[in-house]
Amino acid sequence: MTITPIAYFRSPMTSKFGVPRQSGLADDLPGMIVLEPEYRREEAVRGLEQFDYLWLIWEFSANPHEQQGLTVRPPRLGGNERVGVFASRSPFRPNRMGLSCVYINKVEITKDLGPVIHVKGADLMDGTPIYDIKPYVTYADCHPEARSGFVDERKWQPLEVVMTDELAACFSQEEQAGLRQVLAQDPRPRYHDDAGRVYGMPFGGRDVRFQVSGGVLTVVEVVNNRNYPQR
Repeated sequence: MTITPIAYFRSPMTSKFGVPRQSGLADDLPGMIVLEPEYRREEAVRGLEQFDYLWLIWEFSANPHEQQGLTVRPPRLGGNERVGVFASRSPFRPNRMGLSCVYINKVEITKDLGPVIHVKGADLMDGTPIYDIKPYVTYADCHPEARSGFVDERKWQPLEVVMTDELAACFSQEEQAGLRQVLAQDPRPRYHDDAGRVYGMPFGGRDVRFQVSGGVLTVVEVVNNRNYPQR
């Protein structure tokens, strides 16, 4: 079987660094699903506005290397313990396929791009190819009492995010909400713990630079990103 993208994702997250490690962790993070030309017809999304969530099947396109071995090191385990690749949701997989559940903010019918699906809470970076879209249905997809393996055993505490009003004003209100949630999830590699190090993360056409110490992430600078693609 040969599959080709039916859409591409648009997001303020233009790099792998900082992208939420699961969908729904930054539930205010905005994004758009832009269909490929052959699917830009209103009937392709007819009825979609009656649903609250979508499943997206997509590709970890920013991971160019083949999966090596059958074990991975999940961030929730600190990046040092290994589990089987099929017992994880690691992006390093034999077929590089991702599965995400995202909130439908609105479905917009545009003149140039046809139906555009505005979503929130995605864990896809800008430019990610999407291979299928399916509505989320509670009777089949919701299992609130299900066990979650090592995820149940390793609770994650979000960081406190400190950002001055002056730096926050570099972004729209919608972007600010998503950015704070992304930063609270701690974009750093799990094995990093250097309070003096300044990290940089591209977001919405700017580089957000921050430090982390004692459970607090402080944004120290926001600068324009000259490499940001203009659309």
